[in-house]
Amino acid sequence: MPASMFKPSLRIALVGDFNPAVIAHQAIPQALDNAALEIGVRADYDWLPTPEVNSPEDLVGYDAIWCVPASPYQHDEGAFIAIRYARENGIPFLGTCGGFQYSIVEYARNVMGWKDAGHAETESEGRLVIVPLVCSLVEKSDVINLAPGSKIAAAYGREEIEEGYRCSYGISEQFAEAPGQQPLAATGWDNQGAIRAVELTDHPFFVGTLFQHERNALKGRPAPLVEAMLRAARE
Repeated sequence: MPASMFKPSLRIALVGDFNPAVIAHQAIPQALDNAALEIGVRADYDWLPTPEVNSPEDLVGYDAIWCVPASPYQHDEGAFIAIRYARENGIPFLGTCGGFQYSIVEYARNVMGWKDAGHAETESEGRLVIVPLVCSLVEKSDVINLAPGSKIAAAYGREEIEEGYRCSYGISEQFAEAPGQQPLAATGWDNQGAIRAVELTDHPFFVGTLFQHERNALKGRPAPLVEAMLRAARE
């Protein structure tokens, strides 16, 4: 077979506790397959249950890491290890819904020095950087305004999108007001100014969204951030 017929192969770690009843988990393989076809690569993915992620060595060899929805996770530390490994080693990373929330906690603890940062779904003490939303976003869609020049805006090719959610927790005001000049930047907001997406400005591709755009694959629509993650992994 001519060399030109071979497609680059990418290894993707899907960090989270697979549940066939979770709609996002049903959609993720299709979103990856569609994105891989679109950009001309082969995406081989492994579901890594959080109890099986016990050290950075468990992530070695993966070209990208996706911390998937459906939290709380069975083993929170497994999710935090994966997020930190991707952040510190320049590994393309996507965190959606629960993955977004846990990436905020990880950043607060290990970059901002808020060692007591926590998630209100599983903790009641400390600086809760993820708290219940004023209005639940379970099975709801909403408009998100994207920062000009951001990676997420580039992926979508526009600065206003509408996506669906299945979540009841988001970023606290305390955290939203704190990062300032930190590399972690808010790059997506709803019409009321609540943060719905973040990215690291000093990382090849590290994006977190509260919404679950991967579910578009079940409706025959593209998942732009999955394509962008694979493009970053290919490079």
